[in-house]
Amino acid sequence: MTERLLLFPDPAPPELVRSLDMAGYGWTEVSGTDKLLAAEPEDGWSGAIIAADQNPETAWALCREIRRRDVPVEPLLLLISGGQLRELDTRNELFDDFLITPFHPSELETRLKHLLWRAGRGTRPELLQYGPLSLNVETYQAQIEDRPLDLTYMEYELLKFLASHPGKVFTREALLNRVWGYEYYGGARTVDVHVRRLRAKLGEEHAHLIQTLRSVGYKLGQARW
Repeated sequence: MTERLLLFPDPAPPELVRSLDMAGYGWTEVSGTDKLLAAEPEDGWSGAIIAADQNPETAWALCREIRRRDVPVEPLLLLISGGQLRELDTRNELFDDFLITPFHPSELETRLKHLLWRAGRGTRPELLQYGPLSLNVETYQAQIEDRPLDLTYMEYELLKFLASHPGKVFTREALLNRVWGYEYYGGARTVDVHVRRLRAKLGEEHAHLIQTLRSVGYKLGQARW
């Protein structure tokens, strides 16, 4: 990738830098508004990620400065803590999307890819479909027979994983490792709870899409072949 993203603060949070490096994005850290021009690449910034959870006053000042520019830096992804949610309503013109910290690396990458695509700097979102189920893997939107599904992040991740492997059975332990990650220490019951919630949101007519194999695990639908 050729994107050069502006990151605040300097130094940027290690988990943010690590996630961007793994996804292949270029980035430059800035410490405030005075560094915005000095560090700017010749072809301009491709976007900005502003972490406002540690130094909110400087972060918001930087967002305002970015928005005042003749050539704005777009898109702007804001990282905030859960306690800052109330601030967003009065400052929604200063950012394009936000992410609550601590964040999951794949959610950061997905939101960033969607923002860059929307700004004309990425590829068209990928759609994952199985029967009446449709998932937009860029925007984390899901629908069943054109009815939007209101899913949490992990509910979406679980549904996307199962839909990506139709007909294949996964044990609870495998799902914990593949969806929640190897560093997750929750019990297998976590999978059962999320499957139950997914079935409820799919509705009675489509709950059967996620099938239980007793004493084994779960699968979604039948293999395509």
